[in-house]
Amino acid sequence: MNKKINLHQSLKKAAIALSLAASSFIALPTQAADYVIDSKGAHAFIQFKIKHMGFSWLLGDFSKFEGEFSFDEKNPDASNIQVNIDTTSIDTNHAERNKHLRSKDFLDTSKFPESKFISTSFKQTSKDKATLIGDLTLHGVTKSVTIDVDYIGQGDDPWGGYRAGFSGTTKIALKDYGIDFNLGPASKEVDLFFSIEGIRK
Repeated sequence: MNKKINLHQSLKKAAIALSLAASSFIALPTQAADYVIDSKGAHAFIQFKIKHMGFSWLLGDFSKFEGEFSFDEKNPDASNIQVNIDTTSIDTNHAERNKHLRSKDFLDTSKFPESKFISTSFKQTSKDKATLIGDLTLHGVTKSVTIDVDYIGQGDDPWGGYRAGFSGTTKIALKDYGIDFNLGPASKEVDLFFSIEGIRK
C-alpha cells in the first residue's frame, strides 16, 4: 500500500515539475537573431547616385564596409543595425573623379576615413516594409536620417547557414554634412541605396 502511495506521490511531483518547466519555457521571450552583414562575400551593397548638372545620373558605391544587425520576425520593432563604411573605398568608375571625391572638396577621407550608421528605431509599417531611423555620420557630421526599408526574405542557404536580407533608400543633402562644393542647383542631394544581406551568427 505504501509503495502505491509513494509511486502516486512521485508521479504527482513529476507532473508538477514538468508543468512548471513547460510554463517557464512558454514564458521565455523570443530572442532576436543577430546577423553579420555579408560584405566580404559581396552580397551587400551601399550605392549612391547624384545628378550630373541635371543631364544624367552619376552612380557610385562604397566597396568596403562592415556591420551587424539584429532581427526578430515576431518582434521586428526591436530590430537594430550598425554599419561602418570605409570612405576611401568610394568608386564611381572614374579614377580622377574618385580622387576628387576623396579630397577636401568632398569627403576629405584623409581626415574622415570612416562613415557610420547606427539605428535608433525600427518601425514595421506593413508585412514587408518598415521605417528605419538612425544617426548617419559623414564628413565629421552626424545627422538623423530616415530610411524606407523593404524586407526581401530569409531562410537557409546552401552552405549550412541562415540568412536574412533587406533593402533601403534615403536621400541626404550635401550641405547638411558640411560638403559645400558647388555642383550646380540640380546636384545638391544624393540618393542612397542599401542592399543588406546578413548571415546569422
